[in-house]
Amino acid sequence: MASPAIQVPIEPDSRGVRSVSFRALGTPCAIQFRCEDQKTSLKFLADALGWLGNFEAKFSRFRPDSMLSRINQAAGQRWVTIDREMEQMLDMGDAMYCLTDGLLDPAMLPLIRVWDWKVVHERLPTDEEIRQALDLSNWKEVERKPGKIFLPRAGMGLDFGGFGKEHAVDQIIAIARRHGIQDALVDLGRDIFAIGGNGIHPFWHVGMQDGIQTDRCVGGLAVSNYAVCASGDYARRFEHHGVRYGHILDRRTGWPVSHGLREVTVLAPTCLVAGLYSTCVFVLGWKEGLQFAESAPGIEACVQSDQGIASTRDFIKRQVKAA
Repeated sequence: MASPAIQVPIEPDSRGVRSVSFRALGTPCAIQFRCEDQKTSLKFLADALGWLGNFEAKFSRFRPDSMLSRINQAAGQRWVTIDREMEQMLDMGDAMYCLTDGLLDPAMLPLIRVWDWKVVHERLPTDEEIRQALDLSNWKEVERKPGKIFLPRAGMGLDFGGFGKEHAVDQIIAIARRHGIQDALVDLGRDIFAIGGNGIHPFWHVGMQDGIQTDRCVGGLAVSNYAVCASGDYARRFEHHGVRYGHILDRRTGWPVSHGLREVTVLAPTCLVAGLYSTCVFVLGWKEGLQFAESAPGIEACVQSDQGIASTRDFIKRQVKAA
């Protein structure tokens, strides 16, 4: 399977940082890292991008020949044989569902399809369409056996968009470490994990995008050996009859989140966890979302709405002045 194509040279800059950019998983991506040896650098990138290409080929629902698509295509018809890697992804989806008490559901593809961006600009789904989609979007109905999975009703479907990209970030960091790289920042569509430092500081500087004035940052974070994920309605949204709708759906209502939050930033020990919490905090809203983040060890969150910015107790300790 072809790897994502690198679009810039990887010669080190004055800090010794090598930077590459590419597109994968439907989003702009970048890897920055410090490594003096050219051969090790090229081997790391080949392994990282090769792994990423294989991951996307197997788990993208947009590829009709992927293993995930084969599972969805067999809904209501037959069991599908799966490998150990798919078992692990399904286990992560199950853990996500349990951790969020069903707020994030890996079987929510029917609802995602109802809110197809190619259609909703012109026509919002009806209440009946949303009700039917919610009825089919139920992880608890998915049947599993060792090495097999079955979606028992036609129209059901899985989507790993809620955690797949974040898992990929963690895996690329693991590949960097296996190659002896101690300083790296992996950014897959603003799902970020940083280790070590940037050659000037013992950390990497990560900007916090303003969810209202999206062409600027509201601050920056000093990040090392931690992940940063952001969720919001500023990047992917549309308007219908003057009403603004974002792309993050509330499983409880079947509608896009609409309680006034514009952006959520979460820090966590892994990108997988940071992504789950950033989405969940965004869905829950200002007060309940921050309470949810405060209840978890190692999690810090910051939320922004039209009324201002608030954060968990220790989030401010991570902030630095913009470079």
